Amino acid sequence: MSRIKRILVTGGAGFLGSHLCERLVDEEHDVICLDNFFTSQKTNVQHLLARPNFELIRHDITQPIFLEVDEVYNMACPAAPGHYQYNPIKTMKTSVLGAIHVLGLAKRCRARVLQASTSEVYGDPEVHPQPEDYRGSVNPIGPRACYDEGKRAAETLFADYHRQNQVDVRVVRIFNTYGPRMHPYDGRVVSNFIRQALNGEDITIFGEGSQTRSFCYRDDLVEGIIRMMNNPSGFMGPINLGNPIEFSIRELAELVIEISGAKSQLVKKPLPVDDPKRRRPDIALAKEKLDWEPQVALREGLTETIRWFRSIRMEDYRAPTPHY
Repeated sequence: MSRIKRILVTGGAGFLGSHLCERLVDEEHDVICLDNFFTSQKTNVQHLLARPNFELIRHDITQPIFLEVDEVYNMACPAAPGHYQYNPIKTMKTSVLGAIHVLGLAKRCRARVLQASTSEVYGDPEVHPQPEDYRGSVNPIGPRACYDEGKRAAETLFADYHRQNQVDVRVVRIFNTYGPRMHPYDGRVVSNFIRQALNGEDITIFGEGSQTRSFCYRDDLVEGIIRMMNNPSGFMGPINLGNPIEFSIRELAELVIEISGAKSQLVKKPLPVDDPKRRRPDIALAKEKLDWEPQVALREGLTETIRWFRSIRMEDYRAPTPHY
């Protein structure tokens, strides 16, 4: 049996964070979930509250936290455009101050710390698919910069804490992920399309819907994150985690309509500023270093996600920001 570890998950009540907490609790580690519930739901971890090896702390990672832990998964930050653009200064603080605080904690505790970075560090990419050594094409003063540049700065801090203080760091760049427990009003394309379809509304696409994304199911993504944290080689990354199979937004909308049985039509709206036209990970490094690649096909994952959306009461969820 592997050693029981004390593990902190910041943003642990969020979509991905809650699934990560669940997996780590099931592996019998002592898990501390830290969240300020700005865009997350306490219901995401409610089923874990009775477990003796799970603890929930309401705390904002822009403020220091003093705990004794063996590992830290830094998942805290609004990740959907509507959420992170709602309070862009707060978003930047969460990325930068949050990184400083978890790195300081990891330095003091001699803990291993993993940063949940993002494909957004590549901006609107000029290289396709995106390998980890591509440095990106980001507008530093655009409406998405609070997230893009915040995550880039966090990666800088992780690299510098490793170089200067020998902190054991890991960095994963997460591409589009979906699955049960997505917030219905998070503004992401999958949740938007499913919510609109199940409500009998028309589905909104931007432009012609020809822009592409690569959609990774949450179980695959959590597996990749845990493999990166537990990788014994000391490889710090960054490493891409995502599904390399590319779909157009129009194809996604049509698949949601088909699986849900909705009668929705497609309605076109203008493209948002700095919206990437193509996004697809090069996962050769993840295959080599982690023996990892996604297993769940889009149709299978969407079927499970739509089933979950049907099981919840939409009125129990509020839009965390006006952007939805």
